Amino acid sequence: MEKNRLEAFSDGVLAIIITIMVLDLHVPQDVSFEALKPLLPVFLTYVLSFIYVGIYWNNHHHLIKAAQKVTGGMMWANLHLLFWLSLLPFVTGWMGENHFKTLPTAIYGAVLLMAALAYYILQNNIIAQQGPRSKLARSIGNDLKGKLSPVFYALGIGTAFFQPWISCCFYVGVAGMWLIPDRRIERVVEE
Repeated sequence: MEKNRLEAFSDGVLAIIITIMVLDLHVPQDVSFEALKPLLPVFLTYVLSFIYVGIYWNNHHHLIKAAQKVTGGMMWANLHLLFWLSLLPFVTGWMGENHFKTLPTAIYGAVLLMAALAYYILQNNIIAQQGPRSKLARSIGNDLKGKLSPVFYALGIGTAFFQPWISCCFYVGVAGMWLIPDRRIERVVEE
């Protein structure tokens, strides 16, 4: 398989994920600001999940561009990532509709954690294919953000059982870390 086919398939899945998420934003029957108030948790969760999908789309694009070729292992690792991302519409709606209650907030974090681990597997699969001295391996280096993200997700999952709003702070914090595209891989793609 060519890289552009893998990337196009992934782009299509991510576009569908965003489309499904926006369908959970129901139009209020009233035209007042008061009618929007109950929708605020759903909207805020949608915004956070939209940002996460955008982060994955951006970094996935650079990661696939840095790959030399597509292998069967990469295709399965990519599907693994897309599986966890495809659960975002469900957990986004569940957390938003239930106003950040304990279990939906913890499960939202679990899906984020699993997506992060799946991305790590895909990244390592590509590096294994290219070798430990490849430009991609050197550009990723220590990967502090990649190592901190699962830790913060795990903390978010744990704190959901005490203070779900703190969990949301962890989730927003990780998104904030990744909001700026990963320039390390971008430099490799440009070379």
